[in-house]
Amino acid sequence: MSATTSPTTPSTRMPSSVRLSFPHLVRSEWIKLRSIRSTFWCYAILVVVTIGMAALVGANTNSGGQQMPTDIANGTFVNANTVGVLLSSLVVGVLGVLIITGEYGTGQVRSTFTADPRRAGVILAKATVLAVTTFVVSAVATWIGVLISLPLLAGNGVEPEIGDPSVFLPILGSSVFLTLLALLAYGIGLLVRSSAGGIAITLGLLLVVPTVLALMSGLMKVDWPMDIASFLPDSAGAQLYAYSYDGQSAADNSGVVLNGWGGFGVLAAEVVAVGALALTLARRRDV
Repeated sequence: MSATTSPTTPSTRMPSSVRLSFPHLVRSEWIKLRSIRSTFWCYAILVVVTIGMAALVGANTNSGGQQMPTDIANGTFVNANTVGVLLSSLVVGVLGVLIITGEYGTGQVRSTFTADPRRAGVILAKATVLAVTTFVVSAVATWIGVLISLPLLAGNGVEPEIGDPSVFLPILGSSVFLTLLALLAYGIGLLVRSSAGGIAITLGLLLVVPTVLALMSGLMKVDWPMDIASFLPDSAGAQLYAYSYDGQSAADNSGVVLNGWGGFGVLAAEVVAVGALALTLARRRDV
């Protein structure tokens, strides 16, 4: 009996003795991310939209033959290089959902969770790869757009102070916003485990809910629906890439008004809350 059972002994002990480290999980998720066709197309659309909109706005902005005041020039420059964020947010929202629900749809998630039975490591590794890749792609595309739009705007009398923090930070904030939004969509996808459901919820939060709240506010002649809308992902995140003009104050707006840090805090809290719930449920489910 000992002679027949001894060869099987090492194989029965391997799963408990061998565990993938977090760097190995990250490397595995990076390979999977760049192997998915939808990843390439989503990031390609993001790049084209970001650069194309910056160049388009830069080429068609006209100061009327006069030198534009610095504050107005700074705001115009920021708007030119963040105008594509609204379209890009839809793209990263879809990508964030598909990166996890695609594995549920094909059944590959079983192999993924077998490699990491505790599941937390692989889920966080996938989120890390998604966040880093989205930020890098968005930041590179944004600053290419900056380099293209800068001379175009200068030729039309718009000369911004690109080194000013009020200009630099909103442009950087646009990439932070897209990264957080991708993570929020990833958490939603992990929660529902369905591509159609995850995309519907994500796009609903970005497009449908704000519209419904705006209609309620207009029809009911009340402000509280718009106060709620201020805490939605798109409205809160928009503060990350909004330019603050000189002399602008909270008194210029009615209802709840968030600044850049406030918007970042709200959106980050939503990402953490959805992600924590999704991670907890993922560890308790059979698959």
